[in-house]
Amino acid sequence: CLNNRLIVRENVLKCKNCPRNCNVDRKNKIGMCGVGDDIKIARASLHFGEEPCISGTRGSGTVFFSGCPLKCVMCQNFEISHNCFGKYISIDRFIEIMQELENLGAHNINLVSPTHYFRQISLALEQFRPKIPIVYNSSGYENIENITEDIFDIYLFDLKYFSREKSERYSKCSDYFSKASAAIKTAVDMVGEPVFDEQGILRRGVIVRHLILPQCTNDAIEVIDWLNRYTPNIIFSLMSQYVPMYKTEEFPEINRKITKREYNKVLNHCFENNFSKIYIQELSSATSEFIPEFDLTGL
Repeated sequence: CLNNRLIVRENVLKCKNCPRNCNVDRKNKIGMCGVGDDIKIARASLHFGEEPCISGTRGSGTVFFSGCPLKCVMCQNFEISHNCFGKYISIDRFIEIMQELENLGAHNINLVSPTHYFRQISLALEQFRPKIPIVYNSSGYENIENITEDIFDIYLFDLKYFSREKSERYSKCSDYFSKASAAIKTAVDMVGEPVFDEQGILRRGVIVRHLILPQCTNDAIEVIDWLNRYTPNIIFSLMSQYVPMYKTEEFPEINRKITKREYNKVLNHCFENNFSKIYIQELSSATSEFIPEFDLTGL
């Protein structure tokens, strides 16, 4: 009996929150995401840098989690995703933070990089659920078991790559597209058409972002074609804000901003695909000025 209890306990503690399935007991050892079992956060505040239907006029109540299952060499948030800067907090404190953001007038609670805290977030939302929508703001690298309409109202996914070679080279995961595409399709099937309030703020739905990388325009076109074919009910956000940072000096082909020619090539193809709901950015958005300060604000 004792041995059986130990086995059950061991299975419960082994982490399989993300597709890495590293099987680590995060109470005693950090996972591939770089963090332990308790929630770790670098910032919680009203944020105005998301798509207009998320940020609105009052801001998105954004919680930036520390750690990340991906290993993106160009990550603009590397201070918290790779270096894992942040503060460990209890589930009770996390609930208080959501309440505080809601009281500040946030349009939603926006959980940035929540994948490796899926279990802890689910426990918190069982105890307290804000009256405003919950946004699952993800890299896209997900197990489909994490996609559930009972917990999250809005899914805000990256779809970073179509190519296995590029996802392996730049994010250390050759299975990125297979996992991300399955998660996106599951979310679209689950939540359906976007639903907006009278102010144009999203209440329910799926947004998919794609950040164009230098010399990756053909990959961007593959992403657009797949989205247009399999997920007609999404809001698509095409991003030109790429700024080389973190380890891009080791990857000369992406160690620059995208050119106007590269952007226009992808943008024109995007318009040819007749997305019904699309956000685009100006090339001038390619600046580090929009990156939040990770200084434990709101904790």
